[in-house]
Amino acid sequence: MKKRFILLVLDSVGVGALPDAAAYGDQGSNTLGNIARHIGGISLPNLETLGLGNIIDIQGVIRRKDHRAAFGKMAEKSAGKDTTTGHWELAGLIVEEPFPTYPNGFPESIIKAFEERIDRKVIGNKVASGTVIIQELGDLHVETGDPIVYTSADSVFQIAAHEEVVDVELLYQWCRIARKLLVSPHNVGRVIARPFIGTSGNYQRTNRRRDFSIEPFAKTILDFLIKNNIQVNTVGKIADIFANRGITNSLAAHNNLETLDGVLYYLKTVGEPSLIFANCVDFDMLWGHRNDVEGYAAGLMALDAQLPELIDALGSDDILCITADHGCDPTFPGTDHTREYVPLLVYGKNVRPIDLGIRSTYADVAATIAEFFGIEANLAGTSFFKEICRGEADASS
Repeated sequence: MKKRFILLVLDSVGVGALPDAAAYGDQGSNTLGNIARHIGGISLPNLETLGLGNIIDIQGVIRRKDHRAAFGKMAEKSAGKDTTTGHWELAGLIVEEPFPTYPNGFPESIIKAFEERIDRKVIGNKVASGTVIIQELGDLHVETGDPIVYTSADSVFQIAAHEEVVDVELLYQWCRIARKLLVSPHNVGRVIARPFIGTSGNYQRTNRRRDFSIEPFAKTILDFLIKNNIQVNTVGKIADIFANRGITNSLAAHNNLETLDGVLYYLKTVGEPSLIFANCVDFDMLWGHRNDVEGYAAGLMALDAQLPELIDALGSDDILCITADHGCDPTFPGTDHTREYVPLLVYGKNVRPIDLGIRSTYADVAATIAEFFGIEANLAGTSFFKEICRGEADASS
């Protein structure tokens, strides 16, 4: 029977600071609300009809009594505000201790061990913007062949190399070496390959980025689905975030358009019960971290314009859940993620368009997925499936 749950993560599209945001330096952040205010109002008619304007006040997006989807917002229960933590919580794991970060660069013991294994010296080893550091150190890298290593406010070990100096497959191999080295207490969330091209003063990152994530410390909803012979089909960086565990098929996607195309491909070709789990990375990578408010707004409007095609492809038993993994307010000081609530929009032909309120954890999504497929899963979170299911509501009335 064709029964699919589509989990679409709009990477970094937060909807307002969490109560503990001040502890992260993020008080006053509101990715979606501040973007709309900054540009004098944003037009998102399709998300509006689902109920986006009912979640928070968004200039240009009205509250609708005739909204088509269940709506709400979710708080992050885990410690941190990074990609891995957010996605793992959506999949049912609460991260009690945040992944380590390195505001002063990585310790000498890690760098020396890495240098010995790759037989090269490291340059950089500091907190930096990826687009800035390749301009700063790109010439030295091209001259020496030594990799540029840098980090950010997130728990990441990033390695940049010019594609004509270091073969991309060798760069990936260096990342695998780093991944094996980075164990507790230096168990960073992700090692990221950052290939680039170009010439002095005009270096540009390519779309051959690849993430090497730490493996989840316990079973996620993906593992439980696979155990119960339910497919897990992913698009974009989802497979990397879960270290390729609990996944049936994965499609690469280098931008939001390719992500949505991948979701549509699965909807048109997969007839078995399945989770379709996708991430629209451009919001975070291209616009949030670069404080590009106008670009972020344009990206939101472009995605909104594509939503009808996705919704039209849903089967009668399918459920579409649109959410995010954290915030990255481009109007906010700095270029880091922001500690925010994330939106929750749940649509389907059998979904009651109710107010789901404020959920205490992203893990409610995982619990809902488990109940949707009728499987047992020992995970955090409280399912809202019975609340939204027309059939259940009618049967109990």
